[in-house]
Amino acid sequence: MTRSLRTLAPHYVMLLPFFALFVVFFLYPIGSGFYYSFFQWDAINEPTYVGVENYSDIMGSRKFEKGITNILTYVAITVPLGITVAFLLAVLVDSFNGFWSKVFRSAYFVPVMMPLFLAATLWRWIYAPNFGILNTFLGWFGIDSINFLNNTDTMLLAMIAVDVWVSAGFNMVIILAGLKNVPQHLYEAARLDGANKLQEIRYVTIPMIAPVLFFVVTYGFISALQVFDVPWLLTTSEFTSYGGRRQTLLFPVMDMIGRGFGALKFGEAAAYGFILTVIIMTVTATLFLIRRRIK
Repeated sequence: MTRSLRTLAPHYVMLLPFFALFVVFFLYPIGSGFYYSFFQWDAINEPTYVGVENYSDIMGSRKFEKGITNILTYVAITVPLGITVAFLLAVLVDSFNGFWSKVFRSAYFVPVMMPLFLAATLWRWIYAPNFGILNTFLGWFGIDSINFLNNTDTMLLAMIAVDVWVSAGFNMVIILAGLKNVPQHLYEAARLDGANKLQEIRYVTIPMIAPVLFFVVTYGFISALQVFDVPWLLTTSEFTSYGGRRQTLLFPVMDMIGRGFGALKFGEAAAYGFILTVIIMTVTATLFLIRRRIK
């Protein structure tokens, strides 16, 4: 054993537990999932090789078409809306100092810390058709009761409102950290040139925190494409019945879970996971390409 190897050996030994866990709990599940995506398997009987049949069955199914349509609509609305709300909240909180800054920061971050089942229960109560807070408020203006979580015209919008409420606090904290690093002398120079608040945000704030905004946008797309828990809980879905009325809130991850644990088609579920992975990687690569070109 050479001297350099003897010197480095203790360090490699210290890294072994991490790499062992990484292989067992990350690489092995990915590899086995890819393997089973080419098999018909119910987790009870021996798997049967079917080639790419699982992939073709999924992409040719009506549920897949419905899930992709829903996710595209959802992403197109929730990502820009959620980031805009988070940005405005960050600018608002940044305008306060000391005690009040901590109060508002904590208040807006509470939904992030709240367990999702509790958040879903809270919003199901708010959306309740007869005694919910929202319908009670609308009743004061003579508007008839609306079943927000069972009306195909309002289900998606109701879910987006919940999702933005839950996620805005996290994005706000990230953006706020970026705002704190913007040099104050740039704002002072902008004011001397006669810039108003909106112009300060347009020409100083946004360019200076562009890397932070890019992270938030990328993370927002990745999270939105994997949405599962909020629509699942709001529609009280089960493995054999999910997505709500007319599957208005059916999304790819829900369909993947349903195929696996509902229909016991774990091969299809594995294939679905890799299809979704390719979609997410494609969107992420596109965002990085756009970022590089406009940088």
